[in-house]
Amino acid sequence: MKFKSEFLNEINARGFIYQHIEIEELDNLMSKNKISGYIGFDITSDSLHVGSLIQLMLLHWLDFYDHKSIALVGGGTTLIGDPSGKDQTRKILSKREIDSNINNIERTFSRFINLQNNSVIINNYDWLSNLNYIEFLREFGSKITLNKMLTFESIKGRLDREQPLTILEFNYMLLQAYDFYHLNKNHNCVLQMGGSDQWGNILSGVDLIRKINKKNAFGITSPLITNSDGSKMGKTADGAVWLNKEKISSLDFFQFWRNVNDNDVSRFLYLFTKLPLDEIEKLSSLKNQEINEAKKILAYEVTKIVRGIEDADEVLEIADNTFNSKIIDQRLPNISYKKSDIKNNKFTILDAIEKLKLVNSRSEVKRLIKSDGIKVNDNLYKNNDLSLIEYSDLKEIKIAVGKKKIGILKII
Repeated sequence: MKFKSEFLNEINARGFIYQHIEIEELDNLMSKNKISGYIGFDITSDSLHVGSLIQLMLLHWLDFYDHKSIALVGGGTTLIGDPSGKDQTRKILSKREIDSNINNIERTFSRFINLQNNSVIINNYDWLSNLNYIEFLREFGSKITLNKMLTFESIKGRLDREQPLTILEFNYMLLQAYDFYHLNKNHNCVLQMGGSDQWGNILSGVDLIRKINKKNAFGITSPLITNSDGSKMGKTADGAVWLNKEKISSLDFFQFWRNVNDNDVSRFLYLFTKLPLDEIEKLSSLKNQEINEAKKILAYEVTKIVRGIEDADEVLEIADNTFNSKIIDQRLPNISYKKSDIKNNKFTILDAIEKLKLVNSRSEVKRLIKSDGIKVNDNLYKNNDLSLIEYSDLKEIKIAVGKKKIGILKII
């Protein structure tokens, strides 16, 4: 489908559009005027992870084409918890915890939208905290029916599985609809975007705006992003892949993208980079060993967006030194330990990997050794006694866990 709006053409070509509300009318509006659109983010942690990246890129492209992007942080709604896409009630956070999380996450938004120009970060606590519950129910509760809410997949799925859904969580949909109504009334916001699990919430907001503000509003959802094997995007054996560098190093972040499945490379280039479409098309045609070049470009481009060009350049150099030149790069994670303790086997491969934080548990290290998953100086580590005695006369050794995690043990 060809659109008149540059923004809609861009996100459609890149695969962002899954569902939409009156997109033809939205296209006409955006081709003639600049609009305001928003995406809401629950603040359940002190960092967003790569599962939020598709929404951040949507905000970026809206801002890029000179529309106003509103990053709505859920200081109010996070106090309740969104039931969408969840099998159980979320942990309830305190106001202090949520405020601390917001402070940490605001830096991430500034990498995707221009906060010095037109786009903004807004906290829905500013208006939700002042609501009079009785008045709110009288004016807005009467506009959204339980009958309709029960048809939405986010609610229906939980009930079909006979998993608890509290009255607190039922209120979440009403509050999110109110957010869209409030932004429409006070910020002239006409578009809400979100993941496909937000479809019901977006529809409810559009209904409120039409019934109370007597205006038209629009919605776009993006597809649920999973890996080609069906696993959830951004989840690894070690946990979530966070966007803040305090939670995961830029090298580990880079390596996550460098090691994605071959079948995911093309789709991820379209969604998570700003490369021109014709360049992505060429990279997508690469096969076999050549696809590693496309993976390297994917990893570099995503790291550049999320962590900045300096971090991207640095980790690209580290990765090239480590995996191509076989140079032991001194910027890799490193520790120092006494030669005498290594010679006496008081400091083993288990201790080294634990101190370097390359693996979560010592039992996992033992399992990896048995399955040929550990290398020392590029050779498989096979010692049954777990010792590093044979390396004790060296000044430093390189320890690799799988293809992704590498550290240096300096022997003093």
